[in-house]
Amino acid sequence: MSKNKISIDDNLNLAIKASLSAGNEIMKVYNENFSYEIKEDLSPITLADKKANDIINKYLKATNIPIISEENSQTKYEIRKNWKLCWMVDPLDGTKEFIKRNGEFTVNIALISNGSPILGVIYIPVKKKLYFADVIKKQAYKAKLDKQNDLDYLNKSVLIKRKKKKEGSIINIVGSRSHMNNETQEFINNLKKENLKINIVHAGSSLKFCLILENKSDIYPRFAPTMEWDTAAGHAICKANDFMIIVKRTKKELRYNKEELINPSFICK
Repeated sequence: MSKNKISIDDNLNLAIKASLSAGNEIMKVYNENFSYEIKEDLSPITLADKKANDIINKYLKATNIPIISEENSQTKYEIRKNWKLCWMVDPLDGTKEFIKRNGEFTVNIALISNGSPILGVIYIPVKKKLYFADVIKKQAYKAKLDKQNDLDYLNKSVLIKRKKKKEGSIINIVGSRSHMNNETQEFINNLKKENLKINIVHAGSSLKFCLILENKSDIYPRFAPTMEWDTAAGHAICKANDFMIIVKRTKKELRYNKEELINPSFICK
């Protein structure tokens, strides 16, 4: 691992600290008996979601940049559309996986500039593993923490580099652990018709982006509904490492702080 410190943006540094602190609180709940509620959109929420959100909001409010978080009340688009910068937060991505206690949940924080992610952080509390990136500098990193609240990640970070796929290699396709649907299966079947060797990998939450970054998966097709806070951090880190996230219908890059915060179908590759 590199022994040299990384030149890091102040906002990215703050987002990392927020994600680690939130992860610490999430693990406290995870290691206890907990219950969950069902929100109006029929998705579950736990005490861990709420505590993580409170912590992240506390950190990010110091920047005076508006925050869009899954667990915050959403600001009307008439106001949001004028934001040049905004934070995009999922304090606990993969609440269903959290409830199942399979460890496949993350903390996601991204900074959006004019609809495009420019900084991103994904933290995996169970594995104490951190991914972060500066899109402008085209730098994406991963770090393994010795302690849950260890902030000395700068000396433990490794630059993530995209590897070229050898011709004729098996194509690894990552799919959702909880949201695999017929459209995704049809996409996979069409690739098989091209006589391509296909292997399916399943993962929850933004871990699917992490598998792309680790070169353990080549394509992430997502044709089931997601929200902007589900993808923004992973998008930033992938973009910094030259992966593309393209809307299936328009063939253009996925955008953020839209009037509707629901993402269209997309492909990350």
